[in-house]
Amino acid sequence: MAGDELLQALSDPTWEALPIGERKSPVLDPHQTAVILDIDETVLDNSPYQARLVVNGESYNEATWIPWCREEAARAMPGSLAFTQLAASKGVKVFYLSNRAGELGAATLDNLRKLEFPIASDEDVFLGLGTTVAGCASKGSDKGCRRELISRKYRVLLQIGDQLGDFIDVPTNTAAGREQAITPYLDWIGQRWFVLPNPTYGSWEPALFNNDWKLPAAERRRAKKASLRTN
Repeated sequence: MAGDELLQALSDPTWEALPIGERKSPVLDPHQTAVILDIDETVLDNSPYQARLVVNGESYNEATWIPWCREEAARAMPGSLAFTQLAASKGVKVFYLSNRAGELGAATLDNLRKLEFPIASDEDVFLGLGTTVAGCASKGSDKGCRRELISRKYRVLLQIGDQLGDFIDVPTNTAAGREQAITPYLDWIGQRWFVLPNPTYGSWEPALFNNDWKLPAAERRRAKKASLRTN
């Protein structure tokens, strides 16, 4: 579906997939086009890492995550390779906008190359956490400044990710705040934005317990269970 929409977007010089307000100036050349993809659980499958956590009775932490990334052993998510190769074949720049730490950039790009994902040689297409964007102050792991950086040179045709923050910055990470942020763009889902399901982890989870990771695990679990819909 994303491939079909990409072809349509290429034929429409007014097509834009950035949320309102993130493009600060018109693109100089509308034929300079790009697609933006998240990495983890969007193009790379980290389920073996998650499985190790289950087997070892652990939770996510940097001490285990960083070595996993440096193994360069993640496999491609279904469909991701075909889509990115199609985009590259049409002259569309493929950007990988990730909240992996910048220090993992080399290992991440090597993992992607091993799987034959297109990696442009004339552009820094891995934009990890900590990327500095002149004139734009980012908040935490928000990706808005990095999307803006891409927009300074390219017309963004599609965005693909597995978290709401892969598409738009969410000022208030509550159920109501998330709904308010996404509502103006519901018609874009399946057209300009492709949202992949990630039931394993994500910013949706702390929204269920008021973003308070200091709560004991049992209390966080109670809050999550209280949010379940049973009918």
